[in-house]
Amino acid sequence: MNTSHLSRRIAAAVAAVALPVSLGILAPQAFAANMDGPFGPACAAVPTEGAGSFDGMAADPVATAASNNPELSTLVAAVQKAGLVDTLNNAENITVFAPTNAAFEKIPKADLDKVLADKAALTKILTYHVVGEKVDKAALADGSFKTLQGGMVTTNGSDDAYEVNESAKIVCGGVPTSNATVHIIDTVLMPK
Repeated sequence: MNTSHLSRRIAAAVAAVALPVSLGILAPQAFAANMDGPFGPACAAVPTEGAGSFDGMAADPVATAASNNPELSTLVAAVQKAGLVDTLNNAENITVFAPTNAAFEKIPKADLDKVLADKAALTKILTYHVVGEKVDKAALADGSFKTLQGGMVTTNGSDDAYEVNESAKIVCGGVPTSNATVHIIDTVLMPK
């Protein structure tokens, strides 16, 4: 057996050992990366490209990103009425529990119109949906967070099924924007 053949066999043996070891080291990182990505049943409806896609939303601050999602148009209109666009876009590392249009439709029209016409009440409700820190998927399992309104929201769940205040389901969570994490919910939260 010549030395070149022996060298190749040793290199092959080292590679056979090194590859699984390196994959074992990389696998937990890949798993952790998937834990931080968007999750939930409604995420499948998000466009794969353009301003309303996950990549497009990640490039914009939260109020701008929400304006590119047609399922959040009522929320965006309410944020504009309350004068909170700049506040949300300029905040750092916040979390927004963003109600869908269908969530707002659950509120009787007369009640919704009344709130939309009252800037103070509207601001109180909208800021109750914002937490002044990043709330990732792991923190949702059993969490309690102070909102910008001053009240508390609680979260619970596991896997891809989470609730906020035991009343709103997160239908697409972990959506990144340039300054926030967005958890899209199916019910408008009401401060106590």
